[in-house]
Amino acid sequence: MRTFEPLYWTLVSRLITTKYDAFIERSLALAGKDIARIVDVKDMPGLRQEQVQVVKLHGDLESDDTIVLTETDYFKRLSFEAPLDIKLRADTLGRAVLFIGYSLSDINIRLLLFKLAQVWNASGHSHKRPASYLFLARPDPIQEAVLGEWGVKVITEDADNPGDALRLFLKRLVAEATG
Repeated sequence: MRTFEPLYWTLVSRLITTKYDAFIERSLALAGKDIARIVDVKDMPGLRQEQVQVVKLHGDLESDDTIVLTETDYFKRLSFEAPLDIKLRADTLGRAVLFIGYSLSDINIRLLLFKLAQVWNASGHSHKRPASYLFLARPDPIQEAVLGEWGVKVITEDADNPGDALRLFLKRLVAEATG
């Protein structure tokens, strides 16, 4: 298990996930956090600075029409032109973000992180780049090395199954967020 960096969760205002369920939102709500669940363009107006935004890129079980499940759905996401994609690009340029539910097997996230690293490296100001974090259920040195090259810090839990790892991570997240 990796320890958190100081002030980790005070810096993260966005959680980006492919999870369809509401476990992340419930965990944060139980910790007393003000949450904005974002699954569609209709969820973006009226967002407040103090809210923790849970951006669900692959949809939500409460909105069937937002679910990204088929290969065609994934290919449509590669254009990065949908409202959530535009928000994601803007958020990752200007804010610390945490990705949950991703791995390098997801071509969408690989492409986004690669392009983000290119933008910051070409700018000559990569030292000003906000932190990006990615949760992995298990340590993976190869993914950690690739993500590290792209400026992404990996957080892992050492558990027997991914569900337990996510649960442990969310408990730590809530504990850190509530102080």
